[in-house]
Amino acid sequence: MPPALAIVGVTACGKSALALDVARRLGDAEIISVDSMQVYREMDIGTAKPTDAERDEVRHHLIDVADPSQDYSLTMFQQAARQARSEIADRGRAAVLVGGTGLYLRAVIDDLEIPGRFPETEAVLEEEPDTEALHRRLGELDPVAAARMAPTNRRRIIRALEVTVGSGRPFSSYGPGLSTYPPRDTLQIGLRLSRAEIDRRIEQRCRQQMADGFLAEAEALASRRPPLSRTASQALGYRELLAHLNGQMSLDEAVALAVTRTRRFARRQERWFRRDPRIIWLDADAESLAGQVISRCSPHLART
Repeated sequence: MPPALAIVGVTACGKSALALDVARRLGDAEIISVDSMQVYREMDIGTAKPTDAERDEVRHHLIDVADPSQDYSLTMFQQAARQARSEIADRGRAAVLVGGTGLYLRAVIDDLEIPGRFPETEAVLEEEPDTEALHRRLGELDPVAAARMAPTNRRRIIRALEVTVGSGRPFSSYGPGLSTYPPRDTLQIGLRLSRAEIDRRIEQRCRQQMADGFLAEAEALASRRPPLSRTASQALGYRELLAHLNGQMSLDEAVALAVTRTRRFARRQERWFRRDPRIIWLDADAESLAGQVISRCSPHLART
């Protein structure tokens, strides 16, 4: 793939605004959203999508490409992102990737080999309530994969077993894994902020989303047919508002829980991105931030 720029970091750190500013200044750039929930139509406020005006000004990709009843997979995203990057290059333009879904980003820039899905196998595994028992089974079938994950991480354990049992091939045999960081043609810029400031921004954004009509958006999604997919219904903010609409908690409780869970998610994002030594970190509140990014990426993007 041609050289590209990626702007990464935790939620609410200002990635999207910076990417738009950089794309404007470059003048010949298009943006690829690397967000697992912005792919869904009708999920606008809660996913903090760019406005129609912003999308008219700078072309965006991988936004509104899936119906919310669809389980949009990592493989589907990887294929669509490859196509977008190829088309952008064919137009002689630069690709600016922006987002906080770390696995999706790795799938694109590192060309990960992604195992297939085996839903029948997964359904059988989900019937076992004892997660540690599943981990012991994984240890017997694929000790390398089992050693890489905590015995309480049910989602990862079931996924590894699903692939190992369903494909007949150890989960750990798919590529070098996420623990290696080879040189790539994507320059990664990471935005850093203090945790206190991230926490403040998360709460502020959540309150603003509610003022902008987030509850009405969730109500519309709750009444649609076909219903939301499992993936879409677990999106931060939507999950809590849907629980409120189902009578499981008050609106204030739902909003507070969404803020808490989003802050926890930001911590996980932070740990994920900090592991990648290829990322160049800049202060998100620095002056002339877009200028700093352009000065770093211009020589890189010129390598065609």
